[in-house]
Amino acid sequence: MRVAGIMSGTSLDGIDVAIVEISGRKLNVVTHRTTPYSDAMRREILAVSNADTHTATISRLNFALGELYARAVIRTCKAARVPLESVELIGCHGQTIYHEGTHTLQIGEAAVIAERLGVSVVSDFRTRDIAAGGGGAPLVPFLDYRLFRHRTRHRIALNIGGIANFTSIPAGAGLEDVLAFDTGPGNMVIDALVREDTKGKQQFDRGGAIAAKAMVNRALLDELAREPYFRKKPPKTTGREQYGADFVARMKASGESIPNLIATATAFTAVTIADAIQRFAPNPDDLIVAGGGVHNRQLMGTLHALLPSVRITTTEEFGIDPDAKEAVAFALLAYETWHHRPGNVPRSTGARRPVILGTVTYSK
Repeated sequence: MRVAGIMSGTSLDGIDVAIVEISGRKLNVVTHRTTPYSDAMRREILAVSNADTHTATISRLNFALGELYARAVIRTCKAARVPLESVELIGCHGQTIYHEGTHTLQIGEAAVIAERLGVSVVSDFRTRDIAAGGGGAPLVPFLDYRLFRHRTRHRIALNIGGIANFTSIPAGAGLEDVLAFDTGPGNMVIDALVREDTKGKQQFDRGGAIAAKAMVNRALLDELAREPYFRKKPPKTTGREQYGADFVARMKASGESIPNLIATATAFTAVTIADAIQRFAPNPDDLIVAGGGVHNRQLMGTLHALLPSVRITTTEEFGIDPDAKEAVAFALLAYETWHHRPGNVPRSTGARRPVILGTVTYSK
């Protein structure tokens, strides 16, 4: 079955589409493409995230994003010369505008996607897990287990998007042995500071160049790393509600220069990832990284320094573009839903039981 996965994450860099061929346990990525958000759309999404917003604004954005998602699938198919009519199902995560505890909201109207493309859509993946007592995240561990389980090696699949999260897969693990959770901020804080430092000319620290030239404020880093969340046992999840505008304002209140805050935020991401591994999934053999953070050399270099005994690689080694993994995950989750099979990992989300995820919007 050929399935398109659509993912737009908390980093707000754009819409990732992966076209995936799935047959039983076999999975092959046919093509992948990212359609960037316009500056205006990025500002609009930020304005409704973690804010008191009029319902009319959210409703309008919900339909506007549905149109953008449909166009992104069309562009992905055209760029790779993949016939749109060969796509049999779509899995759309949607754009998260609120996620905290037992409440979540992703927008991007599935009915619009189904109507524009003539393809059935699975969406709204997180709410059923929450209804079953979970946190609705993380959901990518189902894919991580499928891709990276090894008979003799303990592997951790790390995603550094807006938020950083990892999946720990012990050697020879069953799905019930998999542990996954959000470690804290990924690129979110770094990106916000870069936008301010460059007056919006840059959306992220390309290659970690700004952080590499600046100084880490060690006192501030130590203060941030003492937050109770990092000691809290999983399952746990976090988001823009904790690491959005208020958190950035707190960092700026230190009086430190913005470049030095970027360096500190970069170190903060690496330190909290390494600390989470050491606390809750110690002594892995492999750390397999995906997400935008793989392109930040300063961040990756710090991880290497903090985890010297771990072999660090990326999903590229396993045939998955690091920028495509989450879109691939929602293609797989849609496939499981279509076949009436659960897609959550209860130990990771905290749900009482495995459940079939999502809402199906039929094309006809």
